[in-house]
Amino acid sequence: MAWFKRKKEERADPVVEPSVDDVLLRALLGNTTVTKEQALNIPSVKSCINFIADTVSMLPVKLYKDNKGKAEENKDDIRVRLLNDETGDTLDAVQFWRALIADYFLGKGGYAYINKRFNDVVSIHYVDESHVSTQKNEDPIYKSYKILVNGKDYWPHEFLKVLRNSKDGAEGISIIEENNLILSVAYNSLIFEETLVKKGGNKKGFLKAPKTLAKEAMDALKAAFRSLYSNNSENVVILNSGLEFQEASNTSVEMQLNENKETNSGEICKIFNISEAITKGTATGKDYANSIKTGVLPVLRAIECALNREFLLESEKDFFYWAFDTKELLKGDMKERFDAYKTAIEAHFMQIDEVRYKEDLPALGINWIKLGLDSVLYDVKTKTIYTPNTNKTNNLKGGDNNEGGNQS
Repeated sequence: MAWFKRKKEERADPVVEPSVDDVLLRALLGNTTVTKEQALNIPSVKSCINFIADTVSMLPVKLYKDNKGKAEENKDDIRVRLLNDETGDTLDAVQFWRALIADYFLGKGGYAYINKRFNDVVSIHYVDESHVSTQKNEDPIYKSYKILVNGKDYWPHEFLKVLRNSKDGAEGISIIEENNLILSVAYNSLIFEETLVKKGGNKKGFLKAPKTLAKEAMDALKAAFRSLYSNNSENVVILNSGLEFQEASNTSVEMQLNENKETNSGEICKIFNISEAITKGTATGKDYANSIKTGVLPVLRAIECALNREFLLESEKDFFYWAFDTKELLKGDMKERFDAYKTAIEAHFMQIDEVRYKEDLPALGINWIKLGLDSVLYDVKTKTIYTPNTNKTNNLKGGDNNEGGNQS
C-alpha cells in the first residue's frame, strides 16, 4: 500500500500597505509624483503663482511701432483689446492670463489658439495644457513639430505658446518635473498633518501582553482603540493588568513638523524667485520690488517674446513690438530709474530722446547735448582739441593754432 503525502500549499506573504502615518517616509524613499492639483494645495506654491499671475493680469500690454527710433503706441489695433479686455473666448483677459501663468509653471506650458480670418485676428482662446500634445521630428538641429488638441493637428504659428525652460520650442518643463521631491515632501507633510488632526494627535503604537489574549479580549481592545482614534467623542481605553502600550510614531512636535514646513516654504519660494515675506504677509516695499524684478519680469519677457513671434504678421515684425506697461508696477523705483537717466544725460552718453525711447514716449526731436564753457573737446581721429570758452582749436600733430571760430 502506497502512502501519499499531501504537498504543503505555499502562499505568498500578504502585501502590507504602509499606513498614512508613513507618508513622509514614502515621500523620501519612494518615487512620489505630485500632480498639478496637489501642487496647488501647497500654500507657498499657490501664493507664489497667485502673486505672479495677479501682477501679470493687472498690467496692460501695448503695441508699439518703432518709427526711426521713435516709439509710437498703436491703440486702435483689435489685438490690443483682445489681450487686455475681451479675448473673444468665454474667459476675459484677467482669467486668460491667470490660467496661462498657472500652466506655464505647473504644466508643459501656456497655450492659446489664435483664431484668424485670413490675416486678421478675430479672437484668442486659452487651451488647457492637459489637452495639448506635440508631435516632433527627430532632427536635433532643424527642429519642427505639430500641435495636437484632442487628436486634431495644428501648425505652431496657430498657437500663442508661453513655455518655461523649453529646449525644443514645443513644450516647456514645469516646476513639478524639476522640483518634484521638495513639492512631494511639502504635500505629504500636509497629508500627515491632516491625519494627525483626524486622530486627535494620538500616537500610533502597539500593545504588549505577557500571555496570549482571547479573541473576545482582542476584539474589545481593537474596538476601543478604533473609537479612541476616531476623534469624534471622548473615549478612554482601559488596559488590563499586564498590558502595555508601546509608541510607534512621533508627534508633530517631536518631528519638528512646523519648522520643516517653514523651511520647505522658503525653499519653494526660491523656485519662483519670490521673497518668502510675500507669502507670509510681512513683505516690505523692497521685498515687493525684488520679487517683481526676479520673479515677474522674466515671465513678462517670455510673454512679450511669444507675442512678438506669433501675434505679429511677418511684415510687421521689423517695425512693431509688444510690451507690457510696467511704469505703474515699478513706480517705487521711478526715482532710482530717473536718477540713472539724469546721470546718463549729464555724462553725455545718452540724449533726451534716447531716454524717452526707453520709456516708450514720443521723441521731442532734441538732438543736442549740453556742454559747459569750461569743457575741452578732443577729436581722437584728427587729434584736434577745441576749447568752446576761448573758441580756439589746436592740433596735437604740430599744426598751426587757429583762432576766431575755426573749428574741427
